[in-house]
Amino acid sequence: MSKPLEVLLLDDEPIVGRRLKPALDKIGCRVEVFEDPREAVARIDQKEFDIVVTDIRMEGMDGLQVFAHVQKKWPRTKVIMITGYAKIDLAREAMGKGVFDFIAKPFRPDDLRQIIANAAEELGSPIYNSSMSKEPVEA
Repeated sequence: MSKPLEVLLLDDEPIVGRRLKPALDKIGCRVEVFEDPREAVARIDQKEFDIVVTDIRMEGMDGLQVFAHVQKKWPRTKVIMITGYAKIDLAREAMGKGVFDFIAKPFRPDDLRQIIANAAEELGSPIYNSSMSKEPVEA
């Protein structure tokens, strides 16, 4: 069996981490959850993650700044943006800069699991997405 996918999950709404960590654990990811973007960036400086999932709008540092930091430090890492403020222009901007994918709240944990499975496939570490949940993440 291959090593678990290392995922950093950053969202300033605590409920998001509480809902998504177990959903990602179920598909074999090793997940570290952060609510403070500065703490997440400090951890990114210490460790390479396969995937970083970050909210776009947060106090102190936004998701695009987090993405820029990840891209500079670990270019192989796939970054997925989540937001409660879905705007097509923001999605285009993020994708144009190299963000792997973009997902708008509310979404089902399974929606994120599928995007993570796609990122894992691109990284050459496929995972199998067999446990599906219908609970939306709205925070």
